[in-house]
Amino acid sequence: MRRFNLFRWMVFPILISAAISPAQSVSPSKSPVSVLIYDRTRLNAWSWFAAPPEANTYGYAESLLRAGVAQRLRRWDWELELAQPAVLDVPGDAVSGVVAQGQLGLGGTYYASSDNTEPAAAFLKQGFARYDGEQSDARIGRFEFFDGEETKPADPMLAWLQTNRIAQRLIGNFGFSNAQRSFDGADAHWNKDGWNVTAMAARSDQGVFNMNGNPELNVDVQYLAVTRSAFGQHLLWRVFASDYHDGRTGITKTDNRPLAIREADHKNIRIGSYGGDVIAAIPAGPGKADLLFWGVLQNGRWGLLGDGAGAAAVEGGYQFTRVPTMPWIRGGWFRSTGDNNPAGETHHTFFQMLPTPRLYARLPFFNLMNNKDGFVQLMDRPVKRVAVRTDLHWLSLTSPEDLWYTGGGAYDNKVFGFIGRPANNATSLASLYDVSADWQMTKTVALNFYYSYAQGKTVVAAIYPTGRNMQYGYAEFVYSWGSRR
Repeated sequence: MRRFNLFRWMVFPILISAAISPAQSVSPSKSPVSVLIYDRTRLNAWSWFAAPPEANTYGYAESLLRAGVAQRLRRWDWELELAQPAVLDVPGDAVSGVVAQGQLGLGGTYYASSDNTEPAAAFLKQGFARYDGEQSDARIGRFEFFDGEETKPADPMLAWLQTNRIAQRLIGNFGFSNAQRSFDGADAHWNKDGWNVTAMAARSDQGVFNMNGNPELNVDVQYLAVTRSAFGQHLLWRVFASDYHDGRTGITKTDNRPLAIREADHKNIRIGSYGGDVIAAIPAGPGKADLLFWGVLQNGRWGLLGDGAGAAAVEGGYQFTRVPTMPWIRGGWFRSTGDNNPAGETHHTFFQMLPTPRLYARLPFFNLMNNKDGFVQLMDRPVKRVAVRTDLHWLSLTSPEDLWYTGGGAYDNKVFGFIGRPANNATSLASLYDVSADWQMTKTVALNFYYSYAQGKTVVAAIYPTGRNMQYGYAEFVYSWGSRR
């Protein structure tokens, strides 16, 4: 296990947070300007699938400070926010020389993205102006955007489902990464009588694993969604359409074609995605039942190839609301298309665009591309401020002719953003167990803990024959304070 300075990366941010606590900040009642502070420090421990002689077991630390100011001026408001991400003691030997083995966990990804064991930078995270009408608003500038979170359900079950099981499947800020993602562009919302219409057009910025989030990428997305609440706000549905364009023609695409063919493909990617989802919270007996459906179809051009793909998720559960700890058990099934013919004229792999992958892969060694995922999960609150969750997943690939995909989309002008490892004519990927505990100590301070274990199956064993099991865990300190007028 690699060593790092705990004082520098755990204690120091706490001292900084104390120095800028609300007791010492300018009172919002005396100033029209609001101050926004967010600090996250995470200590990571990885034991990736074995790839000797490279380092698959290591630790490193991450620190993300976001500081901003915002102001409300009648119908207008504006916000400026800076981000300062840094990673300490990233392993320089966690990238295997065997191409199929690749980056051995996110420590290897951070190093490969910066060629530096202590990457750090500072940049403009958000900077926008917004007009707020009675039923609509419009924003222009640099901002974060989350598909599926166009509304704020009053029902806590619907709110959790929307945030954790619907949102950011296609467009998000990659919030688990240290530099995260922003967009430069405009969005607008219209709300009336339970209806919401949201439109967005923007270009993605650099960031995620590259600590410099200032530059724009030649990657843009347009998005339109209609959302409606119904049945006394016990049900929420959405239909959406998006258009994705990647003009980084000098970058080799990640798919199942031979390398020489992919290197010769310098055409743009243009993908249209059309889908919808429904979530419901239904009172039943001593609690509430939840139901969820999400689905999408895709078409367009994948460089020189045509494109046709899709994905669907079905989930359900039951929460005992009359029990003091409110236990909630859920299960579900997800399937996305894979490509069965590397020599075909149409690319059939579901493309996840610009998501936040960890919402749907808490141990981030897979994503939703060419994927089948059956799972059960249990959530509970043993005490008021502590939330506990445990998941069990059975993972496989849809097509044995396709790849085992990881990653969350474009974040750099030098790499594609998704990684693919060969399936070797197999589909059984892994069984995954994890557990987390999130402690909201105070209104502004939280401690989060996570541990996971993956037992690799046939696909993993073919690539990592000397060790096909993996473990990952972290401890995380979060300080968040701010007020908006």
